[in-house]
Amino acid sequence: MYTLYYSPGTASMCVHQALIEANAQYRLVLVDLQAGQQRDPAYLRLNPGGVVPTLLIDDTPFTETAALLMTIATRHPETRLAPAESSASRAGWYQWIVYLANTLQPAFRLWFYPADVSDDPDTQAILNAATCRKIESIWARIEAHLLAQGPYLLGAEFSAADLMLIMLMRWSRNMPRPATEWPALHQYAARMKARPSWKKLCALEGLSEWN
Repeated sequence: MYTLYYSPGTASMCVHQALIEANAQYRLVLVDLQAGQQRDPAYLRLNPGGVVPTLLIDDTPFTETAALLMTIATRHPETRLAPAESSASRAGWYQWIVYLANTLQPAFRLWFYPADVSDDPDTQAILNAATCRKIESIWARIEAHLLAQGPYLLGAEFSAADLMLIMLMRWSRNMPRPATEWPALHQYAARMKARPSWKKLCALEGLSEWN
C-alpha cells in the first residue's frame, strides 16, 4: 500500500500517473502549497525539503520524483514501466529519467521562481530569457531524438520516462514557445494524453488545463 503526498500538476504528477499505470493500491494526501502546508512540521518530518512528492512505502517516506518513478517501475515489473534489467534499453531508461530530472526540471524551477536567485526585476528578466533559451534547446534535442528514434523516448517502448516528459511538457504550456510547437513533440503529447492513465490522473487531480 502506498500513500502519495501530492499537489495537483506539480512534480508529484508523474509519480501519481505511475501508480495508476501500475494499478497499485494507494491513497492520496493533498498538500496545499498555497496554504503553506509543505512547511508544516508534521510534513517536514516526512520530507525535510518541504516539497512534493513524498511517497510512503509500507509507512516509510521516500522523496525525489525520479527516484520514486524508478522505484515504482522496479516494484511493478509486470507493468513494463521500465525495460527489463537485462535489456539493452535499461541504460537508456536511466539516462532519460536522470537527464530530465537534472537538466529540464531545474530549469523550470528557475523559470517559475526567478526570485530564488535575485529580487532585482532586471536580473530576473535576464534570468528568465536565459532559462527560456535553455528550455527551448532541450525541446529541440528531444524533438530530434523523437524524429530519429521515437515514437517514445525508448523508441517503440513506452516507459516511466515518458511520464516525466509529458509532465514537464505540460509545465511549458504558458511559456512563449510551449513544447507542443515542435511537431514531433506535438504528436507525442497527443499520444500520451490519449492514455487512460492520463485521463484518470487529470480527473483525480482536477486538472482541466492542457488535458
